[in-house]
Amino acid sequence: MRFTYPNGLDKALTFSYDDGRVFDRKLVEIFNRYGVKGTFHLNSGTLGQKAESGDFVTPQEVKELYQGHEVACHTVTHLQPLAAPVGQVAREIAEDRKALEKLTGGLVQGLSYPFGRYSPEIIQAARAQGIKYSRTVVSTRDFHVPADFMEWHPTCHHGDPKLMDLGKQFLGFRGLGMMVMYVWGHSFEFAWTDSWKIIEDFAAYMGGREDLWYCTNMELCQYVEAIRAQEFSADGKLLYNPTAQTVWFETAGKVDSIVPGECKPVE
Repeated sequence: MRFTYPNGLDKALTFSYDDGRVFDRKLVEIFNRYGVKGTFHLNSGTLGQKAESGDFVTPQEVKELYQGHEVACHTVTHLQPLAAPVGQVAREIAEDRKALEKLTGGLVQGLSYPFGRYSPEIIQAARAQGIKYSRTVVSTRDFHVPADFMEWHPTCHHGDPKLMDLGKQFLGFRGLGMMVMYVWGHSFEFAWTDSWKIIEDFAAYMGGREDLWYCTNMELCQYVEAIRAQEFSADGKLLYNPTAQTVWFETAGKVDSIVPGECKPVE
């Protein structure tokens, strides 16, 4: 028996983009066109601000613009986490959550560390503010599910010269269990360097596939955490799902699932 992503899939693709510049509008359109999903980490304190290098999206458009994707935290002001008291970082995370939840009407429990900087104390503070996962900027070039979602290292930045090669490698894997490809960046990087073709080509190549689960960062985090919470009987023949999430698995060559609160025999 082995656990899988929904509907028996083994591979997931997710994206993560920071700062909330107006260039997110074009990026969301590209994602929607090719059926991929991403998470957008916003600084609530900069929403609606003007900047020579690119304005920030307005508070009024947040809910509609990112519909079907995920809005997550990036602190209120994009402060430098390691150059501030932990209490200030915690407050900026909490206030960012409050503001973004008011704009979206839903829970906001994801984070990406500003400048990719963090410490054990900052992780602890983020957890205390209700954060469930946080992305770093440490590219691994691999496809493993993270051991700790509060130190979630992505596969690569979209500017990685091997981006497409990594995508092809990822798609070629078979029978290695649950894997995830996680690409991150900033939409302004496409605009400033006129490199939209990078993400256009990648999304077109990776999108629309029946063997991939397209998910937000939070969807993947919640699903994997639900798998980790499953309980077996002592002899391994009964499986109990104590979570609020349906979990999928494969046993004896057949795909099956277990709904919330269910206890069922497994081969």
